[in-house]
Amino acid sequence: MGILEKLGLAQKKKEGAPMIGENKKKEQEAAADYKRKYIRWSIFVGFLAILLYALPQTSFRQVASYTVGEPWRADDLTAPFTFALQKSEAELEEERQQIQRNTSPIFHINHNARITIQSRLDSIFRNVQPVLDAHLQWQRARQAPDLSASTDSIRFVDERSNSGIELSESSWNTLLEDYTAAHLESDTYQGYIGTDLRTRITNLTRELLNEGVLNISKSELDNNEITLRDLRERTERNVSLANVRDMNEAREYASYTFSNIYSASEYSDLALELFTRILVPNWIFSTSDTQSRLDEAMEEISTTKGAVAQGQVIIRNGDIVTQEKANMLRSLADARAETASEIERWLRFGGEVIVITIVSLFFLFYLYLYRRSIYEDNAMFLLVFLVMGILCLASGIIHSFDNLSPYLIPVAIAPLILTIIFDSRVGLMATITLAVITAIFHDNNFDYLIATVMACGFGVFSVRDINKRTQFFVTTPVVVIIGYVLVLAGFALTRFGGWDTLLDQLFFVLVNAVFILFTYPLILFFEKSFNVTTDFTLLELNDTNLPLLKDLMNQAPGTFHHSLQVANLAESAASSIGANALKCRVGALYHDIGKMKKPAYFIENQSGQNEHNKLKPRMSALVIKAHVSDGVTMAREHDLPDTIIDFIKTHHGKSLIKYFYEKALKNAENESEIQEEDFRHDGPIPFTKETGILLLADSVEAASRAMKDPTYSKLENLITRLVDDYVHEGQLKHCPLTFHQLDIIKKTFLNILVGVYHSRVEYPEDEKARKDKIQQKTLSSESSSEAAPDTESEDKNEGEQNPEQPAE
Repeated sequence: MGILEKLGLAQKKKEGAPMIGENKKKEQEAAADYKRKYIRWSIFVGFLAILLYALPQTSFRQVASYTVGEPWRADDLTAPFTFALQKSEAELEEERQQIQRNTSPIFHINHNARITIQSRLDSIFRNVQPVLDAHLQWQRARQAPDLSASTDSIRFVDERSNSGIELSESSWNTLLEDYTAAHLESDTYQGYIGTDLRTRITNLTRELLNEGVLNISKSELDNNEITLRDLRERTERNVSLANVRDMNEAREYASYTFSNIYSASEYSDLALELFTRILVPNWIFSTSDTQSRLDEAMEEISTTKGAVAQGQVIIRNGDIVTQEKANMLRSLADARAETASEIERWLRFGGEVIVITIVSLFFLFYLYLYRRSIYEDNAMFLLVFLVMGILCLASGIIHSFDNLSPYLIPVAIAPLILTIIFDSRVGLMATITLAVITAIFHDNNFDYLIATVMACGFGVFSVRDINKRTQFFVTTPVVVIIGYVLVLAGFALTRFGGWDTLLDQLFFVLVNAVFILFTYPLILFFEKSFNVTTDFTLLELNDTNLPLLKDLMNQAPGTFHHSLQVANLAESAASSIGANALKCRVGALYHDIGKMKKPAYFIENQSGQNEHNKLKPRMSALVIKAHVSDGVTMAREHDLPDTIIDFIKTHHGKSLIKYFYEKALKNAENESEIQEEDFRHDGPIPFTKETGILLLADSVEAASRAMKDPTYSKLENLITRLVDDYVHEGQLKHCPLTFHQLDIIKKTFLNILVGVYHSRVEYPEDEKARKDKIQQKTLSSESSSEAAPDTESEDKNEGEQNPEQPAE
């Protein structure tokens, strides 16, 4: 190969290198785009999977929708086959109650009760004997008198405390006095009462145990008899509840018996107290056995009560749906579900899947065609379908409970969240999509579909422009309730009845409205999770008492005042063309926070010497440009959202700092040494309607403030020139602002500035002050024409400030 050929090959390689790099970059972009599409479709398929999982599959409905108390609006219905007539829930409940009343509670005999009672009685008298003996000895020592009386009294106290017997003081006294009297006065006393008490208590407990003592109160039993099981003898018998006693009745019987035996109340009280301490029940209630008997009886309940023959007319068109007719319709639906074949079930399921998929694809196509920014951002795409999927899943769960109404589901939460995060059109489309899907979940309920669309639609309109939190916490729930009430009442009127059903539905609607209040914490969660900024956050940032704006007001008061004026202009302009006025206002409040770093270098904060007189033009331009990057840094340090940071970045676009550029050209020996890029802002240029509006409002406010004797025509020419210059320079080429919208923005700016700079009547006493002020202003203008970075000394338009000079 020759040298020329080699050189040619090398040249081809050198030329091909950029081509190869460009191809590789395109391949990487294509691969990234394919990955994003794969993730996007995976999210959508996951959403469909949630819907299919939540789709109820437990019933097979064939009859038309109906409401008890309202006319049957479908055609005459006859029985397609013979089916069993189901008992109503009230009838089944009555049978259950009857079984509970007729099922005797089961008790087991406790054969150890007698032994336990005797053991307790023996223990009491065995332990009380030493106490009695000690007391007797003490009393004998006292009568002697004996020197051991004191010792005997101590021994008596010790014996009593160690006996472990807890008797009342009166019972102790009765025992002690009786025992002492029996031994000290044996000639006149009849004998110790304790022996008689022991015998009578034993006989009484034997009598009660023979009849039966229950361990639970009779008031807890609803039956008139009980079933008694003897597990040891393997026998079972029914016993009338009137022939047995519970523990309270046993004590009452003992009290009565002892009162008849002993004339002295202290003896009867002592006997009753001893009896109470030793008595134990011998018939023990068995919860498990009783419940088992109940369960067995419940399982034998028949759910049917006859049959409807094939061909029998069930209900005719126009007939009122009574409870009896509703029971027949429900029986037909249940019988159809039981007899449905697998093919029929799959056909039904497949039909619902088709409808749900079409509705979901319809919403997807809407995002693709009209909300491409959401469609292409996988995070926002996931947010949309995650919110909707959660509500659909909740709807499926609610359907599984027979006693819960579909109106309990706060479907409005999803449209409200999407409206606040994105816009009302996304919220309305989500409303329609969710209403159709959840209506399919609830047996194709047409009333529910219309009521949900209307109520959620009203809710979306109520949060379209949020100005304060009370609007959300009060207005939105009330609006949703009104929407449901009006639609449901309208359907009730068209059917000439159904007011009871309407009242039941309204209860669930009220609970639904309460659940809507959970939207606020959910929005905060999604804001943090997906890094989005809603109007709630903007409302918080709009407070001028926040620390960052407080610092701006204190360190750069001129800039703070300028920001307020720009905020008013931007907010009005955004509102006039349908842009986000709140976002414009908040972005304007923070767009110049970077000037706090070096406030003295900006004319609105200067009160004396101009700091730029000490700097070269290029250095002055660097200082002016730095307030943008400094503002971005400060915003991130204070955790301002990215939306607000975009306003800070773009509020000058890539405009030229003309004053210092022209000053540099004038001072330069060779103009070719001056690079225009060194005097341009770093950008980026605005890319949304709101950031474009702020760029225009910032320049218009600064230029109009520098104008001498502003009039309507001067302000109009100024605004037109500034806006047109930005358009011609391409500063707005990435903004979705139309020329028609720019004309509206110009008129809005003009109307506000004319109101701000309107002429006022001068009073005679102010004449001298006016002349002094004009003279002072003239001197200030002459002194600053050499140094002020935002005043053009050669401006032919009566001192108008160049809007592209970022000194403001």
